[in-house]
Amino acid sequence: MIRFATKLGFVAAAGALLLAGAAADARPRLTGEEQLAKLLDGRVAGKPVNCITLRNVQSSQVIDKTAIIYGSGSTIYVQRPKSGASSLDSNDILVTQLTTSQLCNIDIVQLRDRNGWFFRGSVSLDQFVPYTKPAKVAFAN
Repeated sequence: MIRFATKLGFVAAAGALLLAGAAADARPRLTGEEQLAKLLDGRVAGKPVNCITLRNVQSSQVIDKTAIIYGSGSTIYVQRPKSGASSLDSNDILVTQLTTSQLCNIDIVQLRDRNGWFFRGSVSLDQFVPYTKPAKVAFAN
């Protein structure tokens, strides 16, 4: 009888996990534009630049069908490709062949599948738009 109760408890727990997963999937997923807007909330756009120095880049993130984000300290650079943005997938790995230490708006980035490493497409880069958080103003008493 105890064995049956243990199995029943296990089945109930597994069922609860499946239902929780289904509920999580039922939530509407943000579009690429909505994800980008959420990421940029509270930040101010600066003047677009043609290149960024790769040694200063600490992170990169692909936003599905929208943009590539490069993090550099407190600044994030938004790269909205000239062409190929519809190929962007957050599961892809970015592969870039550079001749200098900078990533520029004339470069092309290949998209590779994370699991099989097969070629999925490429994007032609455009200017990089820096976004920073505005400096807090201190008021004197």
